[in-house]
Amino acid sequence: MVRGVIERKDLGSWMDGAPAEEGYVKGSSLGLPPQGSGAVAPFWRRPLSLVVDWGLCMLVSALVFSGDALANLVLFIVVNVLFLSLFGATPGQFALRLRVMPVSGRSPMVLRALVRTTLMLLLLPAVVWNRDSQPLHDVVAGTAVITV
Repeated sequence: MVRGVIERKDLGSWMDGAPAEEGYVKGSSLGLPPQGSGAVAPFWRRPLSLVVDWGLCMLVSALVFSGDALANLVLFIVVNVLFLSLFGATPGQFALRLRVMPVSGRSPMVLRALVRTTLMLLLLPAVVWNRDSQPLHDVVAGTAVITV
């Protein structure tokens, strides 16, 4: 028998959102504390730090390169890779008291920063998150953004 109408109960599990374990603490599978310094960064700080970084890159580009769009992009890549490799945080992350730290694997931070930045620029990996509040670009790079 073929049914022509989808009923609410058929979509119930999807409509209720992603499955979640009762009492699961974000970052616990990464070995991060549940709260305080070293815990997974709150969501709102991450896009705000990105806006600060883009703003700085656009300001430098406007002053030095007459606001060239390619210069904006290159500056963003250089700032991310250089600052993450040397200090573990971009200027925007530093201002918002965030840090990017390795949580898996043994790759050097320069490689992690390059992979993370490249995937972040593709946009899709930046909007797909796991249950530990890690976007896909952090999962692939083996990093996590934590509070300081």
